[in-house]
Amino acid sequence: MDHKPVMLTEAVQHLNVQPHGIYFDATFGRGGHSQAILAELELPGRLLALDKDPAAARAATALIHENFCFVASSYADVAKVVQQNDCLGRVNGMLIDCGVSSPQLDDPERGFSFQSEGPLDMRMDPTQGVTAAQWLVDVKERDLAHVIKQYGEERYARRVARAIKEAQNAQAITTTTALADIVKRAIPKWEKHKHPATRTFQALRIAINNELVELQQCLAASVDCLASGGRLVVISFHSLEDKMVKNFMRDQVRGDDFPSELPLTADQLQPTFRWVAKRVDPTPAEIQDNPRARSAVLRVVEKL
Repeated sequence: MDHKPVMLTEAVQHLNVQPHGIYFDATFGRGGHSQAILAELELPGRLLALDKDPAAARAATALIHENFCFVASSYADVAKVVQQNDCLGRVNGMLIDCGVSSPQLDDPERGFSFQSEGPLDMRMDPTQGVTAAQWLVDVKERDLAHVIKQYGEERYARRVARAIKEAQNAQAITTTTALADIVKRAIPKWEKHKHPATRTFQALRIAINNELVELQQCLAASVDCLASGGRLVVISFHSLEDKMVKNFMRDQVRGDDFPSELPLTADQLQPTFRWVAKRVDPTPAEIQDNPRARSAVLRVVEKL
């Protein structure tokens, strides 16, 4: 399947791209959003892009543009990259497109999907860290249940964790389909229109890649990276990401956390952002054209 950047029009519109501005695509993927941003830029306007997936780095080499700079790194390193490029406090717009991309899901060798057999890997950067298969060997059952419950919001987390560890005692779990079959058998009641292994695979992927911690670091860095009037646009795909994004933005819009009974004005609370769009959903037309967009939520704030 070709990669279709989710909410492309809405993301670029809300970034409010100015021809001579400095912009940051924190999750390059296959470059769909980056190309749309670059189409709006003129020198000395610049776009910096990050991604830790080597396949994304290869895709970035094809995007030859004098306004463009790609760095092979996690978006947790956004502050360091921005500082190295002398852009701290000067970025006019930052885009974070969370989660896993279609090319990653559609490549069985990456091990993200249960739809076809592949090695149980799940690493965003296959050159770093441990595979999901090795992680399952090392993790204790109670910790596995906690991860599946916390990151997958799976009601049968304990049952699934027990089934995985019992199966592992008999034979190593090395493929995506083997894991999916174990999870299917462990879950007594399936959700309508959702594969029973969906939540477990999501949970393992988040844990393997430290996704929520890195997202939190990137969000926090945006405060110092953005210029006054700069926009932070975030697209999230599941409730854990969206809750983190929503809470971060709300706290920054609200300002200092003083007791509610103190007679302070909004300005005295020293907010750092203002709301531009609390929630934007994909259009029915986009969902029909790209079903993977159906769970996307876009939120936007602007630096004061």
